[in-house]
Amino acid sequence: MTASSTPPQPPPAPSAENTVTTAVPARLDRLPWSRWHWMIVIGLGTVWILDGLEVTTVGNIASRLSEEGSGLAISSAQVTGTAAALYVAGACAGALFFGRMTDKFGRKKLFMVTLAVYLGATALTALSFDAWWFFLFRFLTGFGIGGEYAAINSAIDELIPSKYRGRVDLIINGSYWLGAIGGSLLSVVMLNTNIFPKDLGWRLTFALGVVLGLVILLVRRHVPESPRWQFIHGHGKEAEQLVSSVEREIQEEKGERLPPPDREITIHQRKSIGFGLIARTVFREYPKRSVLGLSLFIGQAFLYNAITFGFGAILTKFFDVPSGKTGYYFAVIAAGNFLGPLFLGKLFDTVGRRIMISSTYILSGLLLFVTAWLFGRGSLTATTLTACWCVVLFFASAGASSAYLTVSEIFPMETRAMAIAFFYAIGTAAGGISGPLIFADLTESGVVGDTVLAFQIGAGLMCAAGLVAAALAVNAERRSLEDIAKPLSAAE
Repeated sequence: MTASSTPPQPPPAPSAENTVTTAVPARLDRLPWSRWHWMIVIGLGTVWILDGLEVTTVGNIASRLSEEGSGLAISSAQVTGTAAALYVAGACAGALFFGRMTDKFGRKKLFMVTLAVYLGATALTALSFDAWWFFLFRFLTGFGIGGEYAAINSAIDELIPSKYRGRVDLIINGSYWLGAIGGSLLSVVMLNTNIFPKDLGWRLTFALGVVLGLVILLVRRHVPESPRWQFIHGHGKEAEQLVSSVEREIQEEKGERLPPPDREITIHQRKSIGFGLIARTVFREYPKRSVLGLSLFIGQAFLYNAITFGFGAILTKFFDVPSGKTGYYFAVIAAGNFLGPLFLGKLFDTVGRRIMISSTYILSGLLLFVTAWLFGRGSLTATTLTACWCVVLFFASAGASSAYLTVSEIFPMETRAMAIAFFYAIGTAAGGISGPLIFADLTESGVVGDTVLAFQIGAGLMCAAGLVAAALAVNAERRSLEDIAKPLSAAE
């Protein structure tokens, strides 16, 4: 699907005074990289570190939670299966709920609220005394994280210049794996019974997530509202003032004047966009882009949620790795995951979206098929399996991050957060809930062939998504968001 698809036209403006002409998008896109952009990256991107810390920690402490004396009557399969699926289900529900609120009330309000939800739920997870309590607050933790995906990806794409949007989005989403590295190494310390008792170490791990979240909350207070959201929703004066202050700040930092913006856009301001119009726009006017979004999310969600929650169980069951040592192995594959977007991210802005999205998906799928074959033959050890996964996920991580980039930039401004939420929720529900449940069941059997099958399912879905991207990906690199998908509020 090309970017020339014609979106549905908005209803006539109720009056001339509700119609404004602005150069805000072009002014934002022409900005050079600056300290202000770093503040955006740090304030918004760091929550992915928390998500990585959360998911990895649970995967690595699964064996400890199931041990006698942990203070929680729960099995390893319940942690990597039921609790993992509930976390993802909560994320799907949170994305849909907060996604709608983000489009209606603004990016800033919601990315503060969603972080607060995460903090409260994580703190209460640390106090778990029974399996049902643990399940409930894993769901609510996911609820907050899901809302973060919609609010933050919207804000990032609308604040970062088009020249850098692809690489910044990928690296920020890839920073999840910095949290995964921290969670892996943290679990090694927290699960060491020479340091902490069995029933305390895992609780302190969750508590540390709360401390980090509070720090991020303090930093995030300084991140502004999206000017693109402001001028469409009747806050044009505030948008102009914000962009003007940023321009002055950057001119002082660089010591030179900025070039004039090269275009303007005229829009009919409106307070909110009806859900029906959003749905019609996404599915009726952009059906191929919708297929693309779903394919990318389903492929990466099954692979990542299944493996992230289940890797520790594989190491302990098939290679007799002690539960307190699995964190070392996971830190290695987490490093591979972060290095992928870091080194490949720039290519999404230069080589282009279509080539890079399709190639990272297909290549990671093919490499995973090879890993499954080697595992089935008994040719791998815990170390070589980890090395294989590190290579697979180097490419898969860049591809998975591009799924969030794709759905956040190929639909109109007014639908952005809801589109992110919808595709994340549906794709993740299909792959992220079924993935952990299927994977936990297959690995729990202790049969090598069952785990090989789980690997092959993930590999097949990644390859299929890559083929869809090769046919349908939008060439959005270095282009204005308003050029990729015309806002619904845009005047003729």
